[in-house]
Amino acid sequence: MILHTEVSGTGEALVFLHTGLQTGKTELSIQKEYFEKKYKVILPDLRGHGQSATNDYSNYFHNAATDLFETLAELEIKSAHIAGCSLGALVGLTFAKTYPEKIITLTLSGIMSEKPSDWESLNKTDKESASTLLNNSEAINYFDTIHKDDWRKLLKLTEEPDWYPFSQTVDLSALNFPILYIVGENNPRETAGTLKYPENNKNVHVSIIPFAGHTVHLDQPEIYNSIVDKFIINSLNQEEVEEQI
Repeated sequence: MILHTEVSGTGEALVFLHTGLQTGKTELSIQKEYFEKKYKVILPDLRGHGQSATNDYSNYFHNAATDLFETLAELEIKSAHIAGCSLGALVGLTFAKTYPEKIITLTLSGIMSEKPSDWESLNKTDKESASTLLNNSEAINYFDTIHKDDWRKLLKLTEEPDWYPFSQTVDLSALNFPILYIVGENNPRETAGTLKYPENNKNVHVSIIPFAGHTVHLDQPEIYNSIVDKFIINSLNQEEVEEQI
């Protein structure tokens, strides 16, 4: 399916993929304002989010990656820089593994490199948080406003114990393009990947941001933007040097 997408700026395509229950417009305005000065910034609403309504939530990450492929084709974009956080990073990683020829650089944040030993407990806590959310009238009104589809279906995605695609996040070794793994210091399950990923792939660069947690792009947006910007520039410069050798 073609995703509802906002496009601004000119230059190489830079796609930002939002977290669960948000949209590009509601969550990534700071990134849009910063990067649209030098890139074509693309903010899709992922499947079931915002204006990208769907009746199919099966095989979510695979289908969401296919959505992104079809959307970029519709926009006549041959390749792009992809940056995602949490749900968006899981979709971005699935997209990168499925369509590596479409990737210039890949930025990931808010994901776990391996299944935690206390995963069942974490999943239970998430379910309890979802239940609390569904009893919060203010939150319900907010999500009803920003989502065309029934956003409650998105919450059900996390009810299954194996919903998280650890099979995708456990191994980045086959990815042959520049990767930035940027995480907040307050989430040890995510910072663990800063040691694991570079050991298996020389293309992986890492950054741990102080005073930040799961959503580092929101907790420290100025630092996040600056590091992502430098990562992209340095990656492109390195590619030019290698081409000249």
